[in-house]
Amino acid sequence: MADRGGTARATGLSLVSWTLFASSGPLAKAVLDAGWSPAAVTAVRIGLAAVLLTPGVALLRPRALRFRRAELWLPLGYGLLGVAGVQLFFFVAVSRIPVAVAMVLVNLSPVLVALWVRVVRRTRLPMAVWLGIALAIAGLVLIAGLGPGAKLDFLGVAAGLASAVCSAGYFLLGERGARRHDPLGMTAAGLAIGAAATIAISLLWTMRIASSPVSLGHATIPVWLALPILAVFGTVLPYLAGLHALGGLPVTLAGLLALAEPLVAAVLAWALLGQELGLAQLLGAVLLLAGGAGTARGVVSVYAGSNRHKHSQPLTSSPPPP
Repeated sequence: MADRGGTARATGLSLVSWTLFASSGPLAKAVLDAGWSPAAVTAVRIGLAAVLLTPGVALLRPRALRFRRAELWLPLGYGLLGVAGVQLFFFVAVSRIPVAVAMVLVNLSPVLVALWVRVVRRTRLPMAVWLGIALAIAGLVLIAGLGPGAKLDFLGVAAGLASAVCSAGYFLLGERGARRHDPLGMTAAGLAIGAAATIAISLLWTMRIASSPVSLGHATIPVWLALPILAVFGTVLPYLAGLHALGGLPVTLAGLLALAEPLVAAVLAWALLGQELGLAQLLGAVLLLAGGAGTARGVVSVYAGSNRHKHSQPLTSSPPPP
């Protein structure tokens, strides 16, 4: 019962995390539409999040920020991929393609995690996993608009796929880090590293900022209020909740739960931004989500069978590095 309770709590935290992440899409898009460049939004968002969280952790729980030299790659990779990479590529994507499409592309990451488990960890996966991957690829072709009258931007789709690769790194590195370290310390270190990397990369781009108010549906808020909201509710809180959840869930199940994000994002983008998708893109989104869900469930079944017959640890906490 205690184990079920822990899993239920982790599942709840994961759903809270992805709902908060989804809310960042329409708000980020609104800030971009107000005249900000993707690099500027990402740098300010992650920088503010790091400033709000890291000093407090260093002051109140300094041990949480201590990592052995042999494991420094964990917070480093988590910060570079799971924080900077995901956010930077995501904002490039939403500046060029609809928010819902960007969210669906990012959530190709469960498929990538399944491929990692099979190829790198050499774990046999059921046929349902590969059928799920085929569905996801078919959906991706439809979403990318590879047909007559295609309107989606190629660079936007490429940025969404790059964000998916970084998101897979977020799952694999975050799961391992959450089981070995204090999630609060991992989150703070990851945000600090991600902020430094994002600011450094952003200096190579045109940093465009604006003082224009941000429009969300019929509401208008000043940009100086929108950015802290994006930092707290779209960055600090979802990263904290997500890392705590990864400490109590198999990474593939966490990836499955992440598929709630594009659904929430699509509803918010429709309600707040008036964005709509064509019929083919909606069908592609359904196929991709179905493929991702099938892939994740297939790997979870392997995990469950391994626990029953071999009394082993979860696949995602096995000795090979993520």
